Formats: sequence, C-alpha cells, structure tokens
Amino acid sequence: MSASGLPFDDFRALLRDLPGPDTAALAAARARDGELTKPAGALGRLEEIAFWLAAWSGRAPAVTRPLVAIFAGNHGVTAKGVTPFPSSVTAQMVENFAAGGAAINQICVSNDLGLKIFDLALEVPTGDISEVAAMDERTCAATMAFGMEAIAGGTDLLCIGEMGIGNTTIAAAIFYALYGGAAEDWVGPGTGSEGEVLARKIAAVEAAVALHKPHLGDPLELLRRLGGREIAAMAGAILAARMERIPVLIDGYVATAAAAILHAANPSALDHCLIGHVSAEPGHMAAVEKLGKTPLLALGMRLGEGTGAALAAGIVKSAAACHSGMATFAQAGVAGKD
Repeated sequence: MSASGLPFDDFRALLRDLPGPDTAALAAARARDGELTKPAGALGRLEEIAFWLAAWSGRAPAVTRPLVAIFAGNHGVTAKGVTPFPSSVTAQMVENFAAGGAAINQICVSNDLGLKIFDLALEVPTGDISEVAAMDERTCAATMAFGMEAIAGGTDLLCIGEMGIGNTTIAAAIFYALYGGAAEDWVGPGTGSEGEVLARKIAAVEAAVALHKPHLGDPLELLRRLGGREIAAMAGAILAARMERIPVLIDGYVATAAAAILHAANPSALDHCLIGHVSAEPGHMAAVEKLGKTPLLALGMRLGEGTGAALAAGIVKSAAACHSGMATFAQAGVAGKD
C-alpha cells in the first residue's frame, strides 16, 4: 500500500501495524481449560472460542458488555432497478429498529445484547457504482472514522451488522472485484431480486467492476469506488475493535464484504474476528472460505441487521461462561486423568 498524502494514509498506517494476540492471556486460558471438569476437547469449538476471547481481549474469557452495531446506508445503484424495494425502506427500517419492532431487537433482548443504530446520511445516497465512484476518498475515510466511534462507551464483544436497500449489489461487486470468477457467482437474490431485476443486478455489478478495474488493486480505493457508507463504517468499526482489543462477530454477506476489504489490505486484519453465520445468499460461503473462516451458525438466514452475529453472540457468551464458571477437578473433588 503506497502512501498518497491523502485521507487514507492514516488507515494504511493502522493496517500495517496491527496489534497481535495476547499470548499470556491465551496461555492462561489454555491452562485453566486443562483443569476443568471435562475431558480435553469435550466442548469442541466452545473451547476454541474461549481461547479466542482470551487472546484478543487480553484477559480471562468474559462477555459482560456485548454490543450489536448496525450501520445503515443508501446506494445510488438502486436507480438501475437492482432491487424490488425502494431506497426509502432503509430509513423506514431504521425507524423500526428504534421502535423495537425488528428481528434484531428481539434477538438482542433474548440474548441480553446492547444495540446501537447508525444512520449514515440516508438522504444522500452514494454514487451509482456502475457509472461513478461511490465516494471520494475524503468521504470514505471520514465514514470509516465515524464507524470507529461505534465502540465509544465500551464493549467487550462487538457484533457488526447493516441495513441498506441495494447493498447486496454492492457486496457482490466487492467480492467480484476481490476474488474474480463471474459476476453471477457473487450476485444473489438479496431482498428478493429475480427475473429481470436479478439480470439488472448482475449487469450493474459487471459494469461497475469493469469501469473501476484500473483502480481496484488497492483495497481502500476499491472500498471508496465500489462500497457504501455502511461498508466503510463497518470496516472502520472492525479496525477500531482490533486496536482496542475487542473481539468481533461479523454478520452475513454484506458485513463480510467490509471485512474482506480489510483482509485484502492485511491478511491478519481479521484474526480478532469470527463469522457469526453463513448467509443463504449464494456467494457468502465462498467469500467466507476466501477469508479462511468457519461460520458459527448455518440457519438459512439472509436478513442482515446483524441477526446472525447477534445469535452467535449467545454461543460466545456460553463459551465464556463455561470457561469461567465450571469447577476444576480439584474444586469439585473429581478425580482427574491419571
């Protein structure tokens, strides 16, 4: 990544010098796990989650202030008829979140998760990526910086989600630009695109990547040309969490697109992240595999809103509780392995 003297330079520097895991906290977690009243490995992936929490929080595994952060943005490409829903639905759903009427509200209540909603200039859609860049560099960098503020007030587990009519088109363009193949490999139904609408969606993704192709070798340029405000803000939030040693759960197809941009800039950028679930959106599992991740859940969901990450947070909380709350062999008076 070359320095330009422009707003992205600060993010390039952060991505070059990411903090690593806390090896002492990880070793302590592994040592305690070996003393708990269970056979080694008996809790399967729950044990690995506990170790991940320790490594990236720098303390004994615990989740006491989990937060779901939803970023909402609108997209100029919707003018190409790539979705059956109007862009006005984005703002209407933000109001629904605020009123407690969405699926994410119910999941947060049932799993005791905090929830923050970020409205990213919904009245000003990004540029139509099939004709122009989505954002200029200053706007994109400022939106990433705004996303970094999502962790203000404190959290020890960040769940990343989004809302934005047209944003599966944006995510498909990002994955197509990053990973190649054919546009139809990455374009799925999203909020119900089929027939002519799906054909227009594929055509828009092909046109966008062809238009911007000379500039897509730089991940941050790719973000500002093909992304959206919610994509940029999620990337900023994930990066801020890394700097503050906060483990992250990434939601579905669109949230993974934001994560993939950071991964393209630095392959270690997502080491503090887990993928909450695999979306029913056809290209999601292929993208997750490109990141070298294994989703925690596969429930056939494709709603967005952070719902898959929020459900996965319940599993992470359980992993932490088992690690911290189980008795050791000595405490329980149970004979250990000879």
